[in-house]
Amino acid sequence: MGRVPDSFVHYNAAWNEPDAARVRGHLELAVADGVVFADPDNRTEGIDALEAMIREARRERPDAEYAVASGVDGGHDLRYRYHWEVRTGDGGPPVIGTDVTTVDASGRITRIDGFFDDLPRIATHPD
Repeated sequence: MGRVPDSFVHYNAAWNEPDAARVRGHLELAVADGVVFADPDNRTEGIDALEAMIREARRERPDAEYAVASGVDGGHDLRYRYHWEVRTGDGGPPVIGTDVTTVDASGRITRIDGFFDDLPRIATHPD
């Protein structure tokens, strides 16, 4: 695995920024203008749409903490994967998932593909 791009730190900071006016500054250090974000619930294209989605998530869950919950794997073809979790102050279990993130040659994020929960287990077949 190669070095993890600095953009990942800035991207995570955007999700954890309590001041909505500062979210854009983090994203400008992290993502390309045409960034695509796709998960089972959301799809955005462009930094403006990603910023709006993050601001809305922070409004809905102002006490949420977004964290990378694993090492970051990859670097081949400028793609990385990692587990994440979202914890809230209510003491409930975290929301967990995996992101597969693509960066450009400068290290800016161009695409985030998110998946919720852990990978499903393979069903066993009776013999």
